[in-house]
Amino acid sequence: MAMPAYIPSPSSNSFSLGPLVIHFYALMYLVGITAAVIITRRRWRAAGGDPELVGDIALWGVPAGIIGGRIYFDITTPMDIPHVWYGVFAIWSGGLGIWGGIILGALVSIWRLRRHGVNVGAFMDAVAPALLVAQGIGRIGNYFNNELFGRPTTLPWGLEIPYQYRVAGGIPAQYLHFATFQPTFLYELIFDFAWAGVLVWLGHHRGIKPPGLFALYVFGYSAYRIFEESLRVDSSVHIFGLRLNTYIATALAIIGAIWFYRTQRRPAPVEAPVEPPADAASDAAEPAAEPAGDATETGDAAATSSETTTS
Repeated sequence: MAMPAYIPSPSSNSFSLGPLVIHFYALMYLVGITAAVIITRRRWRAAGGDPELVGDIALWGVPAGIIGGRIYFDITTPMDIPHVWYGVFAIWSGGLGIWGGIILGALVSIWRLRRHGVNVGAFMDAVAPALLVAQGIGRIGNYFNNELFGRPTTLPWGLEIPYQYRVAGGIPAQYLHFATFQPTFLYELIFDFAWAGVLVWLGHHRGIKPPGLFALYVFGYSAYRIFEESLRVDSSVHIFGLRLNTYIATALAIIGAIWFYRTQRRPAPVEAPVEPPADAASDAAEPAAEPAGDATETGDAAATSSETTTS
């Protein structure tokens, strides 16, 4: 039996467990989040931090990231919101903007890190490769949703997209009669895993000052997205003939490059623990007890002096 000269379209985007319908898109995001937490725990422990902190940050950062990603999607691609009353919330049908998720998730996570008195830059470097792994796994969900594809192609790894999804994807009419398209979801998956490996290697073999690895994450991913956006033909807001995300990716790539340059040019900070010592509070409290003892001794001495004077 001959193998098809293309990547076949998935037969279904969900499965049932009793009364529950499990969407592969949501499942892949859960797998990606779990992988990111495990990787970050290992990296944070290796950096000298408490791995239990990662769970607390994820508890706040992940929901914020999902909310931010959906808000970004709803604002930048309103034409793709399902036409039902809950359409703005229907993330199971696809539609999470990565940059909105990263921005809001990062802001909430930084707030939590500061509450814990943790070195924010060091934690950002620990989580950077893990974010890429999570994003790559999440792109498998795009495959099951028949989305995130590029121009028509006859390459042997072209992605088969059924006609109804070509129409739903909002691609230009001149492409509707094609059957196979560039699998941009797969390109991003490969890049995400590869760039994560590069960041891990740099962290082990180069003296990257924090948050330099996170800055490289922003730069590298955004630079890649410029390439990806040049291939995609699904619905998008266009400005002067270019997709909106092309402008955003370009701006963030420049910001990431400048951020990395500035972090590496500044003098290396004095080496400090990534987390405050556990006994810091008790150590700080101990000196406070000494004046009380001194005051008692002083009072006793004063009383003795007074008695002597009275005598």
